[in-house]
Amino acid sequence: MNVADKYETVIGLEVHAQLLTKSKLFCGDSAAFGGDPNTHISPITLAHPGTLPKMNRKAIEYAIKLGLALHCDIEQHNYFARKNYFYPDLPKGYQVSQHTTPICKSGYVPIKTTEGERNILLNRIHIEEDAGKSLHDVDENYTSIDLNRAGVCLLEIVSEPDLHSSDEAFAYITELRKLVRWLEICDGNMEEGSMRCDANISIRLKGETKLGTRVEVKNLNSIRNVKKAIDIEVARLIEITEAGNKITQETRSFDADNNITFSLRTKEEADDYRYFPEPDLTPFFIADEFLQQIKDAIPALPETLEKKYQQVLHLPANDTAVICNDKDTVNYFEAIIKNTSNYKAAANWLLGPVKSNINHTQTEIKDFTLPPEKIAVLIQLVDEGKINFSNASTKIFNELLHKPESDPLQIATALNLLQESNSGSVETWVDEAIAKMPDKVKEYKSGKKGLIGLFAGEVKKLSKGKADMQIVNKLLSEKLG
Repeated sequence: MNVADKYETVIGLEVHAQLLTKSKLFCGDSAAFGGDPNTHISPITLAHPGTLPKMNRKAIEYAIKLGLALHCDIEQHNYFARKNYFYPDLPKGYQVSQHTTPICKSGYVPIKTTEGERNILLNRIHIEEDAGKSLHDVDENYTSIDLNRAGVCLLEIVSEPDLHSSDEAFAYITELRKLVRWLEICDGNMEEGSMRCDANISIRLKGETKLGTRVEVKNLNSIRNVKKAIDIEVARLIEITEAGNKITQETRSFDADNNITFSLRTKEEADDYRYFPEPDLTPFFIADEFLQQIKDAIPALPETLEKKYQQVLHLPANDTAVICNDKDTVNYFEAIIKNTSNYKAAANWLLGPVKSNINHTQTEIKDFTLPPEKIAVLIQLVDEGKINFSNASTKIFNELLHKPESDPLQIATALNLLQESNSGSVETWVDEAIAKMPDKVKEYKSGKKGLIGLFAGEVKKLSKGKADMQIVNKLLSEKLG
């Protein structure tokens, strides 16, 4: 028996999502990413004496939007608290966050892994301000501070200790990132720090109910690193336990280059932060009308659309998963099916020629220049037998990419790609193909039915691709049968 099989892994994740508000949480300073160091600041960001914070209404709206999408209870009576902890890059010396009244409580994130589907329970989602950034490689003698990010709006999404593998953690973060992008409240760019993850990890013998001593791995900046760090840390905890040693509760960091975690400090408890209500911000109440406005503005979510596409449009699960992975892709697909009822063909075009072109040009679908209505026209032309899919998806499609305003039928005519559907002409080609291969005719009649493709290919060659292949296959079956 593998030693690791004795243990159950227990993981709780804390995900920080930087909100796409134009200004910071408590002042009008720009919240945009980048800019020269210390240019998105003011006396309020710098915590000068006499300055007072003012609440960002849009941050509250975004928090509620995510909470509703994740099936949370919304805390209508609300206030902020001071979290007393020394941040070298937060001038106030404390962080304004939420403690006893997180804006969203409970809820869950649905995930899919090879083990199946299940809901990961959430503890809370709360609003807080971000800290600035310490730069250790600008000056060889000093640490430099960039306060552009200080005070930017954050949501902290805290799960229950309800994940049990790095695969589940990977799926959870992937789903969260997809959702915040879908709702357009965070760009989910982990490399730029607009989404970051802390993982609380512990192990216990299988069958036990008491949680083991946990360690926290901080500031994981990619979904892949979340998975790797959890696997490495679980292996370390098992090794410590198997050696008869005691696990220390601590905060660690992950070195992705060397695939190790290392200790930063012993772990603080909530009492160490000395939370108390923020005296410079009044408590606030979220009215029912405000809640309803936000609920009404939430777009159809990926989970709902996947079920709709499978149950109503009868698309395969694999197709719906790819289409619903990105909101812009859904928008393009919806625009196609407004103009055609051949939903499977619409999905095939989107996931085939369109996606191939986007991947080849390394662009995004929102920048794709060919109007979705043109795809619908191509689908109609193929369905009517006027052109075949091969010519439509290559020659005509490529022409349209260069001249999106052109008419697909006119392109097909100009390139001599219109299919010949006159049964007399097609029958002549079929007869000629059969006459050229008498030996293959005997083989077909003796049971080798797969040879019909050989005859069809010959007809295609004789007609220079202009024969309607539906008619060809029908005639071949009749004549050879």
